[in-house]
Amino acid sequence: MMVTTKKGGIAAISAVSKIVKLLSFFLVVISPTSTAASGEESSGVDEGGGGAVFTVNYKFAGMERSLSALKAHDSLRHLQMLAGVDLPIGGTGRPDAVGLYYARIGIGTPSRDYYVQVDTGSDIMWVNCIQCTECPKNGYHGLELTLYDPKDSLTGTLVSCDQPFCVEISGGPVSDCSANVSCLYTEVYGDGSFSLGYFVKDVVQYDRVSGDLQTKSTNGSVIFGCGARQSGDLDSSDEALDGILGFGKSNSSMLSQLASTGRVKKMFAHCLDGVNGGGIFVIGHVVEPKVNTTPLVQNQPHYNVNMTAVEVGREFLNLTGDVFEFGNKKGTIIDSGTTLAYLPQVIYEPLIKTILSWQSDLKLRTLHDQYLCFQYSEESLDDGFPPVTLHFESSLTLTVYPREYLFPFEGLWCFGWQNSGIQSRDTMNMTLLGDLVLSNKLVLYDLENQVIGWAEYNCSSSIQLKDESTGSVHLVGAHYLSPAWRLSSQWSIILLLMTALLHVLVY
Repeated sequence: MMVTTKKGGIAAISAVSKIVKLLSFFLVVISPTSTAASGEESSGVDEGGGGAVFTVNYKFAGMERSLSALKAHDSLRHLQMLAGVDLPIGGTGRPDAVGLYYARIGIGTPSRDYYVQVDTGSDIMWVNCIQCTECPKNGYHGLELTLYDPKDSLTGTLVSCDQPFCVEISGGPVSDCSANVSCLYTEVYGDGSFSLGYFVKDVVQYDRVSGDLQTKSTNGSVIFGCGARQSGDLDSSDEALDGILGFGKSNSSMLSQLASTGRVKKMFAHCLDGVNGGGIFVIGHVVEPKVNTTPLVQNQPHYNVNMTAVEVGREFLNLTGDVFEFGNKKGTIIDSGTTLAYLPQVIYEPLIKTILSWQSDLKLRTLHDQYLCFQYSEESLDDGFPPVTLHFESSLTLTVYPREYLFPFEGLWCFGWQNSGIQSRDTMNMTLLGDLVLSNKLVLYDLENQVIGWAEYNCSSSIQLKDESTGSVHLVGAHYLSPAWRLSSQWSIILLLMTALLHVLVY
């Protein structure tokens, strides 16, 4: 059984014993089928070539952005990052908080649809299972939820605790394991909240890129978590979705599993349209636009890079290199699941001071004891304040414009830059860049070459992906598909992102 705990919380040890008892009650012994025990590939898997597409939606689309809500979302999420845990749990109030984007995927034979949160800071994909008697039937904004039942799928099998996947993810052989015992997982958080279940293997359906702005259905066999029990806010119907789809770095992610069989490259990119609300989320070899890159910091659980300088307008802040590192967490975290941008106090204070020097007569107000705000005309926002350019190793830069780092809040304009120096001890002086600085840019995560990069781009347009097996290049664009057939009509969600998995055949 795999148990993950968070730092800085309360009652983590006592919670573990409670979880073990609950595991005994809900998941006494789950006997895997002979297919799972033998490790054979599930049937019904399309091995054809091409590319693939997930429809990814923005969870907060159509809603007024509350700075308080965004800040609360981020503060909860950062606890997971600093604890170095790569296995998030969905729902409001969790240490990893809720990802802002969710995709509709198909699982099983015959295929059923599930809505899963998309998160670049997590690894394992999991969905709620039939054993979850207390899971809500309806989730976020009335979304109808589906419980996965491996017995209903012709290709669904259980993963035993002696299989290599279970041994690897558990950090070694599982004690008291035998071939007829399932591989269990448990996530325990510092506040005592948890999620538990077992691993299964089944066919995941997605759409591969077959031509310019064209797709064709395909699938791949993936091991994922089957959630049997949740606690606390994890089962809140206000925030619940069917599960999580992680795009993290570890071998347990769906991306890594598909890549290990030669089906995809370990490369993905997103382009979040901060103007029109649209965008693109792709997996594959992006050939257009061209993207300059910087090396990923090694031996870090998340996508960390080395920031070297901060420029406001044409003025560089007087900073030393060590201010960009936080304890043993080297570099700056790039994370699409975070909304704002968090800087150490030694960077935040001179940054704000230099920005405000462009408008010396502003009357500043602090709202809710944490948000620095002021009255200003929206029409002249970009003309009245300087762009902020962040510099990284290998001469990569990232420019953030005033309309991107300033938020309307309670009739005022407030800074989206946040001072991590006044956060809790666990998150103090961290450097983390979220959607505040990632919007209106194509951001590329290239695990094949261990680099990450970005380029300013019109995220409502198309990009070009290369099919490595054929050499052909296809257009992938931002689509706007409303999954209204599974939402109450008054809460239809606007499509933000489209994810394209570019299929790769290895001979």
